[in-house]
Amino acid sequence: MSEDAYVIVGASLGGAKAAEALRAEGFEGPVILIGAETELPYERPPLSKDYLLGKSPREKIYVHPAAWYDEHDVELRRGVTVTGIDRAARRLTLADGTEQGYAKLLLTTGSAPRPLPVPGADLDGVLYLRTAADSDRIKAALASAARVAVVGAGWIGLETAAAARTAGADVTVVEAAELPLLRVLGPEVARVFADLHRDHGVELRFGIGAAEVTGAAGRVTGVRLTDGTQVDADLVIVGVGITPRTQLAEAAGLRVADGIVVGADLRTDDPDIYAAGDVASAFHPRLGTHIRVEHWANALHQPQAAARAMLGQQVSYDRVPYFYTDQYDLGMEYSGWVEPGGYEQVVFRGDVAGRQFIAFWLDAAGRVLAGMNVNIWDVNDAIQSLVRSGRPADRDALRDEAVDLSTLA
Repeated sequence: MSEDAYVIVGASLGGAKAAEALRAEGFEGPVILIGAETELPYERPPLSKDYLLGKSPREKIYVHPAAWYDEHDVELRRGVTVTGIDRAARRLTLADGTEQGYAKLLLTTGSAPRPLPVPGADLDGVLYLRTAADSDRIKAALASAARVAVVGAGWIGLETAAAARTAGADVTVVEAAELPLLRVLGPEVARVFADLHRDHGVELRFGIGAAEVTGAAGRVTGVRLTDGTQVDADLVIVGVGITPRTQLAEAAGLRVADGIVVGADLRTDDPDIYAAGDVASAFHPRLGTHIRVEHWANALHQPQAAARAMLGQQVSYDRVPYFYTDQYDLGMEYSGWVEPGGYEQVVFRGDVAGRQFIAFWLDAAGRVLAGMNVNIWDVNDAIQSLVRSGRPADRDALRDEAVDLSTLA
């Protein structure tokens, strides 16, 4: 049991990139990467995109091939659950009763799907999407499903709805809010995604919730809605959000508030414990507040910064949050951070109806809080520069396609 080991709990994209960063920065001590899944560490975006659609082989989802871990002297423990942290002794307890010491500890434990809290949610044919195994189950189910109900119109819900329509199923999306992605995008841009799915034949049931998942002989037959109507389905996909896996941190007495609370250096209140990725509520120096980002780019970059901090380097993680989606013929990138309702205006550049445009979320002073490019490429760097600048932008220039975005930042 190495007492001088740098241990990473969570063999995800974040965990694997942290291990990679430790070696790249010259750390020669023991590196141990522990994960509850038996899979090699993998990336999650393909699970609801190309891999789910059968366009990408399984090997493509992995962060590194199996041989990489041996070649870089990273001890990868798969199928191992950590059950406790003894901070005073700097030791972990594992599910099999053994212990593992650590000199520094990084928690990249990620998030878990929020369960649908209605009767019948445990019926056969009710599926969630978080793991590679989940994606495999949905892919297999879509091969024969004629009618699919998707509960929740967030990113996972919409991406799986698009995959189901592409597979030829009739699809109904049920969402309690009045529009999809309303809290993330606001009504101006959320309507674009509603129209996109309607144009591809998806039935959208907004402003209504699921009251019960109905079934027969243990198998799902549909969803009864809160207005009493029934959506028939032989497959139900649930995407009603995720919750950070903070149980280990809470039990160890670490500060938790919508994630494990860390500073800009990704360190917890314990000087030997760090957290990054979905599970971390990190102080963002530019925004001046703690944020928890549930997207791929954060899982890619933030754990690498945490690894450098573990090695004693000065770290202040201030990257502009970034995410992307692909649905049908729409591809987009989003950069920035806007609290729900925390903007004054959305300014559009380009053809919104034709789904080839850029949207900018502005505050009352005219500062660009976030930008989204839809089916327009090679502009994300300019958008990020606008967000980073923190200066009021010329709204007319933002609208004007003749004005080079890079000159505005």
